[in-house]
Amino acid sequence: MHEMGLAIEIRRLAREAVADRGPGRIEIVRIAVGELSAVEPDLLEFAWEAAVAGTEDAASKLEVDFRPARQTCRVCGEIAGRAPGSWLRLCPRCGDALTVSGGDDLDVLRVVFEETVPAGGARS
Repeated sequence: MHEMGLAIEIRRLAREAVADRGPGRIEIVRIAVGELSAVEPDLLEFAWEAAVAGTEDAASKLEVDFRPARQTCRVCGEIAGRAPGSWLRLCPRCGDALTVSGGDDLDVLRVVFEETVPAGGARS
């Protein structure tokens, strides 16, 4: 399951993004996952839980913003009502070839980090 490798890399990137903020923990990482990215959002969320287990980020959440792909006919426009994961080669209205756009996202969008105040006083 390559989602585990992705979860580990997402955590590494999130930690790297907040490295200069001092001690603390990741609260939320929001990512975009496209329909054509070959990533299963549910499996990635499960892998995230395993990747952060036993770390300072164990209570963190991975939020997935799913990005669908679009099929468009140059004559009829966007083809709506397609079942997720199903792909048409020809327009069901006019028979012209369809193009596919979007849905290839795999990006870290946002990291929410909670700084930890050291025991015995405030940070300087």
